[in-house]
Amino acid sequence: MKMLKVKPPDGYPPEEGRYMRGNDFSPVAVVAILNTFDFKVPQRITDIVRVSIETGAALAGTLQTENIGIEKIIANVVANPNIRYIVLCAVESPGHLCGDALISLMEKGIDGKRKIIGTEAPTPYLYNLPVESIERFRKQVKLINLLNEGNPEEIKNAVWACYQEEQTEFRGYQLYDPGAYPEPPILKPITWRITEPWKVVSEEEERRIKEIMEKAEAAGGASGKRKKAAGR
Repeated sequence: MKMLKVKPPDGYPPEEGRYMRGNDFSPVAVVAILNTFDFKVPQRITDIVRVSIETGAALAGTLQTENIGIEKIIANVVANPNIRYIVLCAVESPGHLCGDALISLMEKGIDGKRKIIGTEAPTPYLYNLPVESIERFRKQVKLINLLNEGNPEEIKNAVWACYQEEQTEFRGYQLYDPGAYPEPPILKPITWRITEPWKVVSEEEERRIKEIMEKAEAAGGASGKRKKAAGR
């Protein structure tokens, strides 16, 4: 049986970022957590990206934030139905916890406010993509969790296992190339509705702000009535 592969559409990948593009027909992308300043990428991260592309990954790059960073990954992956696995690796970011956010997204999805369910990350909001893209991402790819690991040889082995025609065991995962996801690509870049999701208020904060505003309006109304009465 011939394996189905599709040519990615013009405009793929739709989002720019700190990544390299490799084999468009590969079933795997590699995401390495970047837990340092973006102007000083460690050699170990560079090595992971290089080895991943050399071994046959479709995309390989870094993830630094638990919101816009994840949105960019989603936008690029759903634009290429050939990508069926995400290898998550490198040391977790203690501030953003973006690895935890990505794992939680795959396991539990998002709630009605576009917040990733179950993560400890501080601002895991995905406001800049349609829900369609987020849900498609969760259906299209399987996550291979190598978080807090950064041995380039292990990453290489994970990538290699993903594009085998027969099931191949890797660290408890049964991996092989299943071919392209059987739906058309979604070529939708980030719309940048919210560029600073860390400023979004929680439900409790929203409730308290509403109460304060209502009390202020009530106080203003009472004050106006007193002034009118005094002017008579």
